[in-house]
Amino acid sequence: MSEASHPDRRGFLRRSIAIVPAAAALTASIGSAQSPPASSPSSFPPGGSSQGSSSPSNYSPVYFNASEWAFVKAAVARLIPSDDTGPGAIEAGVPEFIDRQMEGAFGHASTWYTQGPFLEASPLLGYQGKMVPREVYRAGIAATDARCRKQYADKGFAQLSAAQQDEVLKGLEAGSFALEGVGATDFFGYLLQNTKEGYFSDPIHGGNKNAEAWKMIGFPGARADFADWVDKPGARYNLPPVSIAGPQG
Repeated sequence: MSEASHPDRRGFLRRSIAIVPAAAALTASIGSAQSPPASSPSSFPPGGSSQGSSSPSNYSPVYFNASEWAFVKAAVARLIPSDDTGPGAIEAGVPEFIDRQMEGAFGHASTWYTQGPFLEASPLLGYQGKMVPREVYRAGIAATDARCRKQYADKGFAQLSAAQQDEVLKGLEAGSFALEGVGATDFFGYLLQNTKEGYFSDPIHGGNKNAEAWKMIGFPGARADFADWVDKPGARYNLPPVSIAGPQG
């Protein structure tokens, strides 16, 4: 996780598009995503100054309680911090996106096969646990906060410094920051996956506010007609992106 080993933030976000399923990038229909993606100890970029202390909207969470909400905001702010390149996860509304997913098909795993047996299996087989994603989040946040309080003078994750938060997230990703009752890598995998999805989702789902992430990378969104551009190879596409709900500025 040394900063020297990281590419610039725009490069990281461009590569993230390839990781996020196409359905998530365009419609955030992530109910079919059955397991957290494999991640390496260098999955998130060097930290910026964002601490996730507030949301850019007046959104009130419908699933997460107050302490869980503070954790989610703090965590996603470290995974995609704001900088001169573009908005961070907080400004993009990623916490809202994740909260809304917890009450949807993805959070309830309503389209998954969730019956036993629940056995130890190769990570290549994907998530094999009994808990559905919303339960993984709840258990993971509680377990992470509990261990943080033991390790960092009774401070929960949201109260830690940016450097300490990065240390915890790296430990979760690598599995070295072991948790009680839930797999650290399972929890981090969902957190990272959903942060990317929320950042690049169609704004109709709560994330990617004002399509700012799409504007940053030059993605046109859900435009239905590109006939005027067929005969303009290499020309810069300068029209603003379009959400399922309509133009985004």
